[in-house]
Amino acid sequence: MRGLFFKIFIIFWIAQSLIFVISTAFILAHRYPRPNFFLDPAFNNLTANAIEGANRFEAGGCGGFTAYAEQRHEDLALADNGGKILCGQTHSASEVLIGASLVIQARQVGNVTIWNAPAVSANGKSYIFIAIVPIHREQHTWYEDLYHFASPQLPVAIAVGGLTTFVLVLIFTRPVVRLREAALRLARGDLSTRVPEAGPRSRFFKGDEFDALVRSFNHMAERLELLVNAQKLLLRDVSHELRSPLARLSVALELSREDADSTMNTHLDRIERETERLNQLIGQLLSLSSMEAAESLGQFEHVSLKELLEEMTPDAAYEAQQRDASVDLKAECDCLVDGRRELLYRAIENVVRNAVRYTKAGTKVEIRLHRDNENRMSVVEVSDRGPGIPESELPSVFRPFYKVDAARSPQTGGFGVGLAIAERAVKLHNGNISASNRRGGGLSVQITFPTDAASR
Repeated sequence: MRGLFFKIFIIFWIAQSLIFVISTAFILAHRYPRPNFFLDPAFNNLTANAIEGANRFEAGGCGGFTAYAEQRHEDLALADNGGKILCGQTHSASEVLIGASLVIQARQVGNVTIWNAPAVSANGKSYIFIAIVPIHREQHTWYEDLYHFASPQLPVAIAVGGLTTFVLVLIFTRPVVRLREAALRLARGDLSTRVPEAGPRSRFFKGDEFDALVRSFNHMAERLELLVNAQKLLLRDVSHELRSPLARLSVALELSREDADSTMNTHLDRIERETERLNQLIGQLLSLSSMEAAESLGQFEHVSLKELLEEMTPDAAYEAQQRDASVDLKAECDCLVDGRRELLYRAIENVVRNAVRYTKAGTKVEIRLHRDNENRMSVVEVSDRGPGIPESELPSVFRPFYKVDAARSPQTGGFGVGLAIAERAVKLHNGNISASNRRGGGLSVQITFPTDAASR
């Protein structure tokens, strides 16, 4: 099993084992010295002292033993094998039942530790040597106790845990970050985006869930690129192929007018209008297809958005008069941007004409141009007083052929391609376009472009 769960388990198990082993080793080394380093010298000294005390007792009696105890500045006693105290009658020693023993023993009584050790004098007589050692308790504050307990094992555990966490973060976040970056590029329209798969140096992680996710993402991106390119190709080819029959239809229509009587003019006029609408739709489709195929603008120039809006406003106002409406322009700056003038004109014109088409009679379409100094952006806002768009449908308004039944009627018409053309033209200028409903009814479309450094 080489799944992600198994790898996580192995990594955490190894990390915790290292922390446990290293911390335990430091605790043992710091708190419990080895017997041959501490206990062995103590036992050897106690045995030697016991033999010396027994010899002093046999040589000089209790006086000699007492002089030996005073010489060592220790509380000592001596007993026979039956446990009877021979010298050094102390209340501490008398409180302990001392029996014959062949090994060193120790017992804590109150604030002292009583050590008793077997001793054999030079004459071969056996005794029990007793040493009373006071217990000196040091007073520590809580942070001193914490320091003595935690040092150095706690810093070691933190360092090992931090290193382990850092490695885990790298393992788990790097594939996710690569996927996120690829998804953002794909969302921006770069359909050739692919995520690098695990190479020969990453065999341990090859075949896990992350690797499977990367392969699925690349397969999805590949299929998406093929489908979108096929759709664009079909749209372009069909549009081109329709141009020739439309041209022949127009010629046939003019010839029919020459031979038709007056009763046929109404029907021929209707055919001409529908032919013209179809011709306009094909032109818009070709424009959209060409802009979708373009990756960049190529050569660009400085374009004044104020001059652009002032140029298109009279035509928009003329169309608005046909619907008993008006167009109001408020330009607060020149707002220079870098780009292609004809594309910028077409993008903003499609938005303005869309607003004129759907605004209610007796209302006005408001066009406002201003500069966002904080974000260094030029902003064009086009607002109407039409029926608006349902909030759930707003993200889809810039899709080709998008229609909302409540906003479309035989009187207004429209193909649903103009806003798609505007959106693509704005994106080619590194701008952004969005739509929102106005308070009181209507739709507001906001277009932002990066401001040129020379903009006033």
